[in-house]
Amino acid sequence: MPAAVVVGGGIGGLAAAIALHRIGWQVTVMERAGEFGEIGAGLALWPNATRALAELGLAEQVRAIAGVETVGGVRDRAGRWLSRTDNADVARRHGWPLLMVHRAELVRLLVAALPADVLRPGSEVRAVRAYCDEAVVEYQDVRARADGEGVVVEYRGGQVRADLVVGADGIRSRVRGQGWPEARAPRYAGCTAWRMVTEPLGGRGAEGALFWGRGERFGFAALPGGRFYCFAAARAPEGGEEDAYAGLMRRFGGWPDPVPEMLEAVPEDAVLRHDVYTTPPLATYVRGRVVLLGDAAHAMDPTLGQGAGTALEDAVTLAACLRSDPDVDVALARYDRVRRPRTQAIVRRSARLGAASLMAWRPAAWSRNLAARLVPPGLLLRSMDPVLGWTPPEPAERGPEAVPGLGGRPGSDA
Repeated sequence: MPAAVVVGGGIGGLAAAIALHRIGWQVTVMERAGEFGEIGAGLALWPNATRALAELGLAEQVRAIAGVETVGGVRDRAGRWLSRTDNADVARRHGWPLLMVHRAELVRLLVAALPADVLRPGSEVRAVRAYCDEAVVEYQDVRARADGEGVVVEYRGGQVRADLVVGADGIRSRVRGQGWPEARAPRYAGCTAWRMVTEPLGGRGAEGALFWGRGERFGFAALPGGRFYCFAAARAPEGGEEDAYAGLMRRFGGWPDPVPEMLEAVPEDAVLRHDVYTTPPLATYVRGRVVLLGDAAHAMDPTLGQGAGTALEDAVTLAACLRSDPDVDVALARYDRVRRPRTQAIVRRSARLGAASLMAWRPAAWSRNLAARLVPPGLLLRSMDPVLGWTPPEPAERGPEAVPGLGGRPGSDA
């Protein structure tokens, strides 16, 4: 039985472990933290993400813990609608509505889908080395070759040999840092972000919205139980030290309703603030028997809501490629050909949308808002088809051209 070590126990890593376990691989998930969990707030699952979860056998379980936004869209700083989207149209077009879940609840569900002995919390990975010619060598010494023998993972407490290492350890990936020494460091996206979940708010329904200001944005979406996931961003110098809640209230406390109501329903100690970083594009997601997925491969601006979705796609596609071809090296090469063009296109699209939403110059912001008013909702939804229309690869097919969602068909670009 082939063996894989997944480094990182977040959404992408756990999904990869589930996908590999389902195709008969022996899997070990190594997580640096002392327990498997997620520090975070809400999470958008668009139809492409839910299709990936369906491939893992988890879509209905996720649906049971998710909220469904009825109407969403974009408003200007005065609260006027610029564009509106009926979630029913998303479901009619793509088979699933936009689902909103709490990150911690999704992680708990993913953890529960794996055997307990697969999970190794408190296992910080210190090095990944290639096993070549019956010797363990530094991985960068063989990074250009697929030696076909395997990889040794050294972690706090021991080491383990595997046929494959999956680097799912986030934007500051140690796996990427060691196996891709030429990769440029994550770069600051020019903005800081806030995330939070409100206490239950009665009578608000399930309507969401994103407000565009000048150099600032604020959005919210419904979670189950009357709670709302709120998210905000603003142009700011890197590394600001301002108290998270105080900074949020200073910037957004005077915005149109229901923003003040949302903020008043957030506990002061429940606001997460972080600078936004993205990863420069990599020339490959595969080095020998090491493969990257999720933020370790393609961290992006969060505006498009596709960070978790593309990580779930990565996990499902990796398993499909490995199931289709008994030659691991050939399968990994196919995974790279399939995933890299799509994810890097989505990164670029997310960056463009993020920059537009944070325009600070008054004439540019006015032009942006006018353009948003003039675009018909149906056209806006159709423009998302390449992203939302992704479908899982057929495991029996061969070659990158046979994998749905890539090439020239819908789902190939963003």
